[in-house]
This record gives sequence, C-alpha cells and structure tokens, in this order.
Amino acid sequence: MAGVSSGDLTGVMAVLALAFAIVSPYVDAQSAAAAPSPTSDGTSIDQGIAYLLMLVALMLTYLIHPLDASSYSFF
Repeated sequence: MAGVSSGDLTGVMAVLALAFAIVSPYVDAQSAAAAPSPTSDGTSIDQGIAYLLMLVALMLTYLIHPLDASSYSFF
C-alpha cells in the first residue's frame, strides 16, 4: 500500500481551503427583500408647477417687452 505524499496532502488541503473560502460567505446569507414600490413625495409635482410658472413668466415677458419699445406696434 502506497503512502500519501506531502505534496498530495498539500493539494487536497488547498482545494478544501478554496472550497471553504468560496462557500463560507453564503452560509449566513439571507434572501434579499423586494424593493419597495416607488412613491412620490411631491417634489416632482412641485418642480413641474415651477417649470410651468417660469414658462408663463417668460411668455409674458416677451409679450409685454415689445410694448415698451417704440419701434414695435402690435396693436
């Protein structure tokens, strides 16, 4: 019966250590919880209203400004 050489024992230990290193982080792992559904906290609505008001202000500015100039005659 042939004896086990130290090189064989080292190879087996290396394989076992590698397997343990790969498997050990998953031993205590838990399944990930489902992500919560997205909710609106009102900031997107507020931002939309602000954009709309800025657009109205810009349109009014360009409509009223030519009335101040003497070379334009809208009415």
